[in-house]
Amino acid sequence: MRLTMGQALAKYLAAQQSEPGVPLFGGVWAIFGHGNVAGLGEALQGTRETLPTFRGHNEQGMAHAAVAFAKAHRRRRMMACTTSIGPGATNLVTAAATAHTNRLPVLLLPGDTFASRFPDPVLQQVEDFGEPSVSANDCFRPVSRYFDRIVRAEQLITSLPAALRVLTDPAECGPVTLALPQDTQVEAFDYPDELFAPRVHRLRRVRTDVEELAAAVKLLSSAKRPFIVAGGGVLYSFAEGALDAFARKHGVPVAETQAGKGALAWDHPRQLGSLGVTGSAAANALAAEADVVLCIGTRLSDFTSASRTMFPNATLIGLNVAAFDAHKHGAVPLVGDAREGLSSLSEALGAWVAPSAWSAKAKDETSKWNVAVESAVRPTTDGLPSDAQVLGAVNAASRPGDVVVCAAGGLPGELHKLWRTRQPGGYHVEYGYSCMGYEIAGGLGVKMAKPDAEVFVMVGDGSYLMMNSELATSVALGRKLVVVLLDNRGFGCIHRLQQATVGEEHNNLLGGPAVDFVAHARSLGAKAEKVESLAALPAALGRAMAARETSVVVIETEAKKSTAAGGTWWDVPVAEVSSSAKTQAARAKYVEARKAQKLVR
Repeated sequence: MRLTMGQALAKYLAAQQSEPGVPLFGGVWAIFGHGNVAGLGEALQGTRETLPTFRGHNEQGMAHAAVAFAKAHRRRRMMACTTSIGPGATNLVTAAATAHTNRLPVLLLPGDTFASRFPDPVLQQVEDFGEPSVSANDCFRPVSRYFDRIVRAEQLITSLPAALRVLTDPAECGPVTLALPQDTQVEAFDYPDELFAPRVHRLRRVRTDVEELAAAVKLLSSAKRPFIVAGGGVLYSFAEGALDAFARKHGVPVAETQAGKGALAWDHPRQLGSLGVTGSAAANALAAEADVVLCIGTRLSDFTSASRTMFPNATLIGLNVAAFDAHKHGAVPLVGDAREGLSSLSEALGAWVAPSAWSAKAKDETSKWNVAVESAVRPTTDGLPSDAQVLGAVNAASRPGDVVVCAAGGLPGELHKLWRTRQPGGYHVEYGYSCMGYEIAGGLGVKMAKPDAEVFVMVGDGSYLMMNSELATSVALGRKLVVVLLDNRGFGCIHRLQQATVGEEHNNLLGGPAVDFVAHARSLGAKAEKVESLAALPAALGRAMAARETSVVVIETEAKKSTAAGGTWWDVPVAEVSSSAKTQAARAKYVEARKAQKLVR
């Protein structure tokens, strides 16, 4: 079949399936320029019936939408993104890093300079004085799980299957970059018909090793204070049912990471809530006493482990499909699929149940935490509302099946602690990379994955100002969002961190005139209104939910207030030498706190 390289690439993507009859790729996001319009752009025009093309307003934003689409589909479906060379390509790098950190699949197809090098240097070409094969696209190498530059049309025959292997592999999953020189995109080759045969990519379920399983069973069966950390791998494995059954049968309390939140409903009898720096008091209290911790599908980031102070007396078991993560923090590795691993563990444990006193403590701590949550979100009329009070109103307005989306600033911490998730997929917070600007674009990706859900995007004014262009895209595509914009006139989260580590206010809260966010959102085609009080918020949310178009609800919030309940230490270094008494005091506290870090188990 004689096709250009661009045509072959588009045809191959259209033939991939996540299950029979369901396309693996939900489409291609494209902003065309001189690096891709004549090659891949021409090819996508020919496949638009089976592989739709969507146009974003910012390359980073459209890639974030693609990342969110994959996360909402629990990595079973994904999207591709193509750009011109130069700034169009490098705008994708932040989104690639976001996907890489969060282990999410996205196929990046940036245009590149000429493979022939005849017209060098071309418009937007970044020249390396000592290495002519280098282009701006080499920036993708450290943030891609697989990188290739296709300099001959026939290289697709080997590179595309390799790329799909990485995109669909549970352990290696992450962004793939195929840099496409613009002259190679239009070159033709006689491709074998077999390359374009439909292929179903099924979820691989790796079974655990017999000896590793035996070691984990031995530890758990002797535990007096067992504890489970549910990470994102629980959801990507579709293991929430297995986790529910394991926790109920064996009486083990469960705490959730940001990525794992929603694996169990908030009112599940074994649910402790969030864990770590933004954790519930219940989860953190039991973690401090736990003797064996089963870590399921988690990267054990510093927020989860409280910078390695969270489990002072515990032996960790790492149940993870990626050996890289299963061995972290000196854990006893149990490499395998979360669902299959939990089932094997449960079967091998037989009738073993955690001590009743431990279960009773978990129940008591959870009851006290639920009271703290209700207190934090309870409306008051005293001054500007807190982030917690606003999210409480949004949570109350949401319905089962709806999704909350967030990414950066103080809101993810409040959501992790306080949002009551009813079912898997209802909580979508990007906090591996904590990428400001992900929120609206991510909400668009979630809406494309879940068109029947109400998607609530909670975003601070800082993130909104950093990346809001995909608001216009959501309007243009008819993918309705409910955006709740919390305006605290600056970077409130970092302001609070600065006060704790430096003691002096500097460069975080904005001065000058207030931004008219309502006028701005309306100029992008959205409906918008500002509410003057917390009491007016529920009615405004009702109007936004009833609207057919994307709606933005703006409310001013208090920058210096966050939920005091829950949480724990986070390792943020404080200056060792300073003339400030406040910084000196903060340093003394920091040095003392570091003594609790468990660097080797």
